[in-house]
Formats: sequence, C-alpha cells, structure tokens
Amino acid sequence: YQRRVRGFFSKNKMNNKAIFFYFFFVLLVVVEPRSYDIGAFYFGNWHVDPLNEKYHGTNWTEWELLKAAKPKFPGHQQPKIPAWGYENEADPLVFEKKIEAASSNGVDWILYDWYWHQETGIFLNRPLEQGYLKASNRDKLKFALMWANHDWVDIQPAKLYWRNLLQFPGTVDRPTFDTIVDYIIKTYFSVSSYYKVPDGGAPGQECPFFSIYLLDELINGLNGLTATKSALDSFRQKTIQAGFPCLHLNAIDFGARNDTILEFLNINSVTSYCWVHNAELSGFPVTDYEDIASKSFQYWDVARNTYKRAYIPNVSMGWDPSPRTEQTDTWSNSGYPYTCLLYTSPSPRDS
Repeated sequence: YQRRVRGFFSKNKMNNKAIFFYFFFVLLVVVEPRSYDIGAFYFGNWHVDPLNEKYHGTNWTEWELLKAAKPKFPGHQQPKIPAWGYENEADPLVFEKKIEAASSNGVDWILYDWYWHQETGIFLNRPLEQGYLKASNRDKLKFALMWANHDWVDIQPAKLYWRNLLQFPGTVDRPTFDTIVDYIIKTYFSVSSYYKVPDGGAPGQECPFFSIYLLDELINGLNGLTATKSALDSFRQKTIQAGFPCLHLNAIDFGARNDTILEFLNINSVTSYCWVHNAELSGFPVTDYEDIASKSFQYWDVARNTYKRAYIPNVSMGWDPSPRTEQTDTWSNSGYPYTCLLYTSPSPRDS
C-alpha cells in the first residue's frame, strides 16, 4: 500500500479543497477486507471556547489570526480566505457540511486533536461534542481521538523574540489520567461512529482506536515507565469492561522514537503527525513539496524497519504556520511558528 500511495502522489497534483481542516494530514490504516482507510487529523480551534476567551477576549477564535495574516514575501499565499466563510465548527449544521465534503471525497474518518490538561480540564471539545456528534450525517464519517497532551503555549500570535510562554503543561498525574480515561470511554467509545480497528486475535471483533501525541510527556507526568504501563493497562481493562474486546493504542512518533519503550507499554501502532517532524524543510522561505515528499517516503521505509508494530504512513498537504506569528515582526527562519513554508505545486515562486 505504501508503493500505491507513492505512485498516487507522484502522478496527481494536490489542492486545498478541504480548507476547513487547516492542518490536513492523511492517514492510511490497513484494515480488512478493504486494503486501507483514509483519515485526516482535525484541529478544532475555529469556534468560541471559554478558555480562549479568558486569554484572548470575548468571542475569540483562531479565525482572527487567519484574518490578520499578511504575505511575508512576494507570492506568499496569505491571507487564506475560506470558501465557506468564517464558520462556527461547533454548529452541527456547519459540521454536516464538513462531513459531506470529506466523506464524498474519499475520507473515511477523522482523528480529532483532543485536549485535556490537568490544570484546565477538557478544552476545544465543542466542535466534536456539539458539532460532529450532533450532526445528522455523522455516520458517513467516523471519528477517533488523538489526545494532544502537549504543553499549551502562547503562540496566538507568537512574537519573534518572546514566544512559547507556557500556559498549561501537558503532563498529568494518575488521578487526572484515570478521570480522562473514564470520560473518554463513557462519552466517545460507545458512539456508533467511533472508529475501530479489527482485533488481530479475535476475527470479527473491533477495538476502539486511541492515539497519544506525546508518549514521553505521558511517561514524565506519570513518573516513569512502570507507572505508565500500569495506567495504560488500566485503560485497556476499563475498555474491555465497557464491552469492547480490546483497545488499540497508537503513538505519534514525534514523542515515541524508542521501540523498546513501545514494546514495554504494548503500543499497537505508530504514526506521524506531519512531515516536518521527520524531514527537514531545506528551503527558505519555501521548500518545494516534491523535495520533502521524497524525504518523507524514505522515512516511511525507515519507520517500517524501526518499529516492530504497524507504522501508519501520513501525507502532509502543506505547511504554513505564518498566521500564528506576530504580523509586524521580522520574518525569519527562527523556530516554530517562524519556519520555512511548504507548498503544494505550483509553488508561490511559479505564480
């Protein structure tokens, strides 16, 4: 299936039809009897959240950063204006349009960037719970969770020489972890459209898919590998007690490079969040898409040989974090979100 994917993306020009996904990444998951499913990461910050309002003001959403974006160099494709307008993704009618667009264009499921910090509790959940789950056509597009357990830093926008100020740490202790697990099983796993994968040891049975963004952050918060294994084993047992045959645990490789640790924690599969985590953007201000695509395809082979478990390849549709920068600051290659950009062909230099 990796050879077929390489062939497809080398022969076809890609576009930005799905602007509502913002960071739109493709996941290919091997299942039976089909050869694969296609999923997309979904980052939901395009709605009003009380925590955002606390720090950014009444009715603030990340749409405000996109509206304010300015070109950083000749040919830079900013601001990007969504074809459907600046919609509220927490509205089920709005999410119904997203579901229809995704499902009718080959996307089978979304892996939702899901947040719960020890200090703040659940965060950015309204698009999922008020939008997707209340959409009348949700069965057309399945969903699963990727727990985005990273530090939440102040990059909205980020100043060039005063950025990454920590707001909420990503680590959690065991009582918080158990609270999170109980909420996930009760609120999401029982939903008919939650994405499940076949249980290799029990034909015909399917297990909920759950991904962890930073496994090393989880280990740090739970005070070591042994304590983390105990917590994850408890998660599996609670999932089984809820009526499922097993739990499929996935780790994002950005926080899980050591396969010995993955084996010890019984992680079932590994995937990548975006190409820039595994391949260097070689050009400034713009890296050609074909360059990083070639490097990423090579990484697929490395990952397949490194991990003794399934590696799920991903495809990044582009990379431009410039709206998250202070628009009046100097544009330089100084670290996220001041980074090189990645564009699909044709590049802005060709326009």
